[in-house]
Amino acid sequence: MSWQETYKHWMEAEHLDEDLKAQLQEMSEEEREESFGANLSFGTAGMRGILGPGTNRMNIYTVRQATEGLAKLILDAGQEAMQRGVAIAYDSRHMSPEFAMESARVLGNHGIKSYVYESLRPTPVLSFAVRHLNAYAGIMITASHNPAAYNGYKVYGEDGGQMPPEDADQLTTYVRQVEDPLNVAVGDKEALIQEGLIEIVGDNVDAAYLEAMKSVNIDYDLIKEMNDDVKIVFSPLHGTGYYIGMKALEQAGFTNVTVVKEQGEADGDFPTVASPNPESPEAFELAEKLGHEEEADILLATDPDADRLGAMIRQSDGNYQLLTGNQIAAIMLDYIVNARKAQNDLPENSVAVKSIVSTNLADAILEANGLEMVEVLTGFKFIAEKIKEYEETKEKTFLMGFEESYGYLKEPFVRDKDAIQALVILAELAAFNKKAGRTLGDALIDMYEKYGYFKEKTISIDFPGLSGKERMAEIMKSIREEGIETLADLKVVHAADYLNSVQKDENGVEAVLDYPKSDALKYQLEDKSWVAFRPSGTEPKIKLYLGVEGDSQSEVDEKAEKLEAAIRALTN
Repeated sequence: MSWQETYKHWMEAEHLDEDLKAQLQEMSEEEREESFGANLSFGTAGMRGILGPGTNRMNIYTVRQATEGLAKLILDAGQEAMQRGVAIAYDSRHMSPEFAMESARVLGNHGIKSYVYESLRPTPVLSFAVRHLNAYAGIMITASHNPAAYNGYKVYGEDGGQMPPEDADQLTTYVRQVEDPLNVAVGDKEALIQEGLIEIVGDNVDAAYLEAMKSVNIDYDLIKEMNDDVKIVFSPLHGTGYYIGMKALEQAGFTNVTVVKEQGEADGDFPTVASPNPESPEAFELAEKLGHEEEADILLATDPDADRLGAMIRQSDGNYQLLTGNQIAAIMLDYIVNARKAQNDLPENSVAVKSIVSTNLADAILEANGLEMVEVLTGFKFIAEKIKEYEETKEKTFLMGFEESYGYLKEPFVRDKDAIQALVILAELAAFNKKAGRTLGDALIDMYEKYGYFKEKTISIDFPGLSGKERMAEIMKSIREEGIETLADLKVVHAADYLNSVQKDENGVEAVLDYPKSDALKYQLEDKSWVAFRPSGTEPKIKLYLGVEGDSQSEVDEKAEKLEAAIRALTN
């Protein structure tokens, strides 16, 4: 059908939700085309979009459509999978509780059990719950750090990680076979609860998660000694991080924690920020003000579903520095390695796992300590796959996993990014440096002096509208076909094309890339700098990544500036 016919079909639907119908009637012609001119994309990371009526929007019908696809996948897996069921959690966004229950009603209609949280919970707690409850799958209703107008839907596999490509592709096929989201049948909530097909869960699973959290911190004697001296400011940015985050900090022994009061309450409007993104300086304005009042050592913020964490650290002049995700990962990894080494608890076969677009500083830290770094494609599901592999083979011991996009994991009882784990480790790191009589700003400089100076940057170029995907595909195709020989007057010495699974050296010699196929390109330059290009899996944007290294901050600043200008010119 044309978008006009689809719009008419929705308008004439007999049982259409009244709120959605009212919004339909108020739409402009342009809004109608945008809302019905395409189907909301369902990919390897699930789906994410603006709330509202239409096939290209997040609403109860597109959520039912996605869940119907998941139901068919579970039905194909058999009776045991149906009985094991699906764990479902949600964040503080508008319609999140409703989307969670609609998902359970679709599954229940097929005789598939659901475990639905009684109230909002972080994404890592959902990942934990899948494993703890031995569920076959998981659903997390969240749009991560997007603005208030958005919501999203992520699907997890039985290991607690987001579905790997093969399973996700199968699920996507089932979802796309559901042609009319308005016709997906749902069960009655109360009847399903009575039948045991919907089970409400809460504190019992939280208690198990918090018990597992006791393994995250390393030096409890240090925390006991410094618990009141180290000063922490924490903001959950109106999301899910407050309850579990404060419980975890208290359990670990941190007593001097001040919450940004204005951002402590869960609120889907995110009234104090333009976007609840902990990598944004604007998101830290209230925390920074409070930090100066409290003379805090570190400011920490979790995004709405508490899988990402941002940080500002105190410098020697008393001001605060906002860290990048790469810097946070590096100082965490450096501390974990050295703290465990000090306690004679660092296995020789320890490995860290990072994405292909994350900092090489982490590699330098591990190399200096005789340990190995493993690279995977962007997406925490690939880190989860490595954890599973190491558990099965026993050949390597997982030390830490991270992505440049503010996602970190220390202990594998969760199989996705876990900001709550990062929260307590960074608090311990602050305590360690406070005891040593230095600020975290001093510690960052010391790390660069020890391992070398590194700088990375991520640049996002938006492609809104119905033609956005096509334009993104054209750009990636052009770069892939034309190739890159030099950037910023630097020769490309290694080119990797993850979609075609091929890499070339500077002499044109090809080799096979042993990675799953992914629409990403990465180029290594002669001075050890690198750039990468990758379309986002959940948003209409191409992400450009760059990394440089050198002997001083001024050198890497200059290199990064030149490289950024070169890749912007290329994509333009």
